[in-house]
Amino acid sequence: MAATATVRHHYDALIEAWGPQDWWPARSRLEVIAGAILTQNTAWSNVERALRNLRRVGVLSVDGVRAMPRRKLEQLIRPAGYFRQKARRLKNFVRYLDAHYRGSLTRMFARPTEELRAELLALNGVGPETADSILLYAGGHPVFVVDAYTRRIFARHSILPASASYDEIRTMVEDALRSAPPPVLSSNEIRETRNPPRRHKYVVRRAPSAAQVYNEFHALLVLAAKRHCLKAEAKCEGCPLQPLLPG
Repeated sequence: MAATATVRHHYDALIEAWGPQDWWPARSRLEVIAGAILTQNTAWSNVERALRNLRRVGVLSVDGVRAMPRRKLEQLIRPAGYFRQKARRLKNFVRYLDAHYRGSLTRMFARPTEELRAELLALNGVGPETADSILLYAGGHPVFVVDAYTRRIFARHSILPASASYDEIRTMVEDALRSAPPPVLSSNEIRETRNPPRRHKYVVRRAPSAAQVYNEFHALLVLAAKRHCLKAEAKCEGCPLQPLLPG
């Protein structure tokens, strides 16, 4: 079976079993961007602590990051590790936004996907996974985010070797799922979306269909990896992807 067809079967199995995940956990576009930068080389639980610190003092905004002295910013994000580097990267992002888009995320995300992706990748400390997380989860651009969970599952299911390049995996998934229909929310999920609780996740509601599919597939792969396809060992019992393991 072609790799693209296999990827589509994996997406179908996960979305049927677990439904839409409604990612990314954040309250604003800037919080998504900050999270994408802070999560480099650390666990998400550490990022959450850093984001809580930023939220507590009211600086989880473009204006807030711009005005915050770098030393103070470093201390607030210290739980995320590499805090000096990450503070510089947050400051660099805001300087880039100011220089090119007059501080407006709306103007920035109006750029064509590939052009904006190239700009983000040119920023110090922004690699493909960070750039694509910003594009997809903060901007609703149709790009698939490749992470260690994706690589682990794809390698164990013989879809692609662990040595495959980032863009090879990204392009294959995008080709496989570009025509997939967006996930459908149930009536209960629609009501929850219209009346979100205080800690509801930030979601780009008008994202193109392809972006919705890439969003959900990435989130579902993360869930599958955390529940079943663990780093130390695979616990395949009960995993929706178990029937798709190569013989």
